[in-house]
Amino acid sequence: MSTPLKIDFVSDVSCPWCIIGLRGLTEALDQLGGEVQAEIRFQPFELNPNMPAEGQNIVEHITEKYGSSAEESQANRARIRDMGAALGFAFRTDGQSRIYNTFDAHRLLHWAGLEGLQYNLKEALFKAYFTDGQDPSDHATLAIIAESVGLDVQRAAEILASDEYAAEVREQEQLWTSRGVTSVPTIVFNDQYAVSGGQPAEAFVGAIRQIISESKN
Repeated sequence: MSTPLKIDFVSDVSCPWCIIGLRGLTEALDQLGGEVQAEIRFQPFELNPNMPAEGQNIVEHITEKYGSSAEESQANRARIRDMGAALGFAFRTDGQSRIYNTFDAHRLLHWAGLEGLQYNLKEALFKAYFTDGQDPSDHATLAIIAESVGLDVQRAAEILASDEYAAEVREQEQLWTSRGVTSVPTIVFNDQYAVSGGQPAEAFVGAIRQIISESKN
């Protein structure tokens, strides 16, 4: 009999490690098959909540935020690109890429969750930003991405033009911060077990099996 598993995946659409962690998690769930009945819910986290509309060059941003040199930034991107390729995801960011504000993308993701298409939109937003170099803060771009996964494009545009779901997203962001989430991805199982970082499938399989055994005791 499969064990119900509630998964809160706290992440940002401009976080490369979140893609690696999500691929590791979904691969683990595939491996576990009928052992668990998992429900993934994406929760909002903004890496750069104060980022202005025009965004910022990625190398400049990483240097300012983490003190990394341009060479270190390039080496890190190459490492992430290789890890992504091994997982079937194409990272195409380079030294000219930009970091953007992602709050409106999180508002759309909240709506997509109500429509049952949150996972699809999350994957599409990752691809749009990291593979296609699109701006996840641009309303027209976001509406097109929403339409591509089966969401109503006019409704998406309406949401983006208003402040709809802004309060809900901020509330969720504050909730997860208050629970101690300071970096992403943070994956929380059944509201009590957390795994952080872009972990491989085997790490998730081990963690989930341990959770299953503890829940049965």
